[in-house]
Amino acid sequence: MKKISTALAILSILGGALIFGAATAQQKTIAIGTGGTGGVYYPLGGGLANVLSKYLPGVQATAEVTGGSVDNLKLIGSGQSELAFSMADAALDAFNGQDKFTSGKVPLRTLMILYPNRMHVVSIDGTGVEKMADLKGKRVSTGSPGSATEVMAFRLIEAVGLDKDKDMKRERLSVAESVNAVKDRKIDAFFWVGGIPTAAVTDLGATPGTKLKLIDHSDAVAAMNAKYGNLYVKDTIKAGAYPGQDKDNTVATVWNILVTSDKTTDDLAYNIVKLIFDKKPELVAVHKEANSFVLETQKKENSPVPFHPGAIKYFKERGLSF
Repeated sequence: MKKISTALAILSILGGALIFGAATAQQKTIAIGTGGTGGVYYPLGGGLANVLSKYLPGVQATAEVTGGSVDNLKLIGSGQSELAFSMADAALDAFNGQDKFTSGKVPLRTLMILYPNRMHVVSIDGTGVEKMADLKGKRVSTGSPGSATEVMAFRLIEAVGLDKDKDMKRERLSVAESVNAVKDRKIDAFFWVGGIPTAAVTDLGATPGTKLKLIDHSDAVAAMNAKYGNLYVKDTIKAGAYPGQDKDNTVATVWNILVTSDKTTDDLAYNIVKLIFDKKPELVAVHKEANSFVLETQKKENSPVPFHPGAIKYFKERGLSF
């Protein structure tokens, strides 16, 4: 009897191992390309990963720290990420295989329009930076390598009549690194494209003895659109969005989109979009920019990259026309 009991126990353990192994093999891992830890992509990506892992059977999702949109799109192209946050302008470059994507087109599809991404041109009192022209001769960060901040910063600098290489001493820092460099007086200003509020900019505004300055630049939008297409709109960062910001800041804005590969199945794309809308309150709890995840913005004209058929199916069920 003892031998029989031992044999049954072994069989039970082996059976459990086989079942566990089968379940593990069936589990799908989804990597989400986000951005740096000081921005908005990363916390929202973490919230999305939690929602997908919690509610999508057989899926384990993770949010990956990256340089930003350009890196994210390249990860989609190489198959290392399944989902990515991106600015619409960088996504269009990837889709067409131009600018930073001349090595080849990325087969992208849009899952949904996320929220407006506002260009911040940030400085502080004492640097002599009051307007865009004052950046000439200054030490300026135009965003981290692999970020769409860098893409849009170059276009804005060009639109206001400055040369990114000749007219300023240029650094390539993340938003968190830029804030620290401003605090240490190593740079005079920085560019950052992000949601409201961006934690790192809030941190700078709240620093004792520091007076935050956001530089107006919305008058450059027309020139940007004339060269790169109607990707940008005039917008405003309202006074009080950041500590010490005592007046409205007129800016250029571009849409953020959630993208995937054209190889993503219709069912998976449909379920991801449905979950984002069904569990929106959980994402709003992570960052209030998730309040911008609304059906009204899900339009072809808001993304230069075609929508995924699975996403279109969901939006049609919700009464939208595509």
